[in-house]
Amino acid sequence: MTRAQIIGVGAYAPKRILTNEDLERMVETSSDWIVQRTGIRERHVVDENEATSDLAIKAAQQALERAEVEPGEIDLIVVGTTTGDMAFPTTANIVQHQLGCRNAGSMDVYAACSGSIYSLSIGSQYVASGKYQTVLCIGAESLSRITDYTDRGTCILLADAAGAAVLRATEGVSGIIDTDLYSDGRYGELLIQPAGGSRHPATHETVDKGMHYCKMKGNEVFKVAVRMFGDCAESPHHRGRGEAAQAPHGARDRERGPLRQHGGGLGLRSPRGSVDERAARDGGPRAHGGLRRRFHVGRGADALVGT
Repeated sequence: MTRAQIIGVGAYAPKRILTNEDLERMVETSSDWIVQRTGIRERHVVDENEATSDLAIKAAQQALERAEVEPGEIDLIVVGTTTGDMAFPTTANIVQHQLGCRNAGSMDVYAACSGSIYSLSIGSQYVASGKYQTVLCIGAESLSRITDYTDRGTCILLADAAGAAVLRATEGVSGIIDTDLYSDGRYGELLIQPAGGSRHPATHETVDKGMHYCKMKGNEVFKVAVRMFGDCAESPHHRGRGEAAQAPHGARDRERGPLRQHGGGLGLRSPRGSVDERAARDGGPRAHGGLRRRFHVGRGADALVGT
């Protein structure tokens, strides 16, 4: 049976760091409050000359080097992002050109927080089906570009980074066993960027009202996320499959208790050294970085990775 095996991973975060102390001077908050609520002490953000494709390219270069794969060997590039360089050409198309992947198709996947998972799922299906031999999956975000630094509910959380994984077909036991994708549009208003698309294109009014910034109802998002993660773990599709552990992206201390209660009884793990220092990077290196650190890429460990 053909599976997609992760043969190399990479990650990149911008050099510029925004600390809790910096935010204390920008918005009504305190470092102690941020750490207590989120576990975050600092976050990486792009500078004036960086865009999402720049982060994605650096992560991809590292993944290709570790996988010992040349750009010309890539058949497909899938980038999960909600903060692409522009509407078109796609960020994946820009990455394809800059990396020199002359033989590769490319696409962006617009899946917000789940960008890495969606890119990995799509890429693995193309490999498992036999359509492509080698696929580059990327999650990348420059969320600071759509962050309102007068809103302490979002500015303490959001930041910028990218993660990448190279997939290759294998007939061995190692590989991605399966992926499941969930969504529920009923909760779309809980986490939203109201303007910038065809519903509310950019105008003086949308800019003046701050409609191009990320808006989030944090407590409601938290409750829905915990419940849906538990539902996924308890679903008939997962029961009896024998996953060794659940790995929600960089779970914060205040999330671990509820996740254990709703997590189907599996061991709960999270990527080492992530949220205790750095902010959420959404669809960036969450999934790929966690897989590299915890699950020993290429050696085949069963886990349920959630985002």
